[in-house]
Amino acid sequence: MTSDRPAVSDPGTADADISVLIADDQALIRSAIADLIKHSDGLAIAGEAADGYEAIALARERRPDLVLMDIRMPGLDGIAATREICADPDLAAVRVLVLTTFEEDEYIVGALRAGASGFIGKGAERDDIAAAIRAVHRGDALLSPVATRTLIDRYVRSERLHTSEPSRALHELTERESEVLALVGTGRSNADIAELLAISPHTAKTHVNRVMTKLNAHDRAQLVIAAYENGLVQPGGR
Repeated sequence: MTSDRPAVSDPGTADADISVLIADDQALIRSAIADLIKHSDGLAIAGEAADGYEAIALARERRPDLVLMDIRMPGLDGIAATREICADPDLAAVRVLVLTTFEEDEYIVGALRAGASGFIGKGAERDDIAAAIRAVHRGDALLSPVATRTLIDRYVRSERLHTSEPSRALHELTERESEVLALVGTGRSNADIAELLAISPHTAKTHVNRVMTKLNAHDRAQLVIAAYENGLVQPGGR
């Protein structure tokens, strides 16, 4: 049985490891994920939290590279905790990956708005969870085109995600940057964008970074929300 509060790995021996804080109110899930991390190359446990308040406190204390955040927790839920962590300038380097179940999909839009870098199901395979952690740590949003379209299509209308007119910040984008934002909004990777627009991957990445700066987006995932809110991508679109 793993401890509910494992110590942070010795920084002298795990400089290259991705430190992960596990936030979930179910001890069994925390234990299972902790075991996964311990047996995954390049990953280390930064700590465990049983609610949102503890997740925030441990994030500030231990500065993990990534927080695996459950949505439904007592006291302070995962969306509020994500918002608090992502809004803290001292935690700007900390990424949040949301743990979810099918029944919680309706909350994912709120989590992405709060600054989460993506989401993965609790029932995912061990290797998939480890790969997701690595992907988010290197700066990729965990938003596949299919998953993004499915999620947004299911909830965009009920949440009335669209604004009546484009935000003022959107007018600062160039025509090419607007094209890039629309493609990011469908979950496209930089490689996909480069191929579709006949530009180099480096140029695609540069455009994405400029769009993030102009829209003050904490993470690439927030660009997905911006694209839908401003009508650049329509529900059901590809």
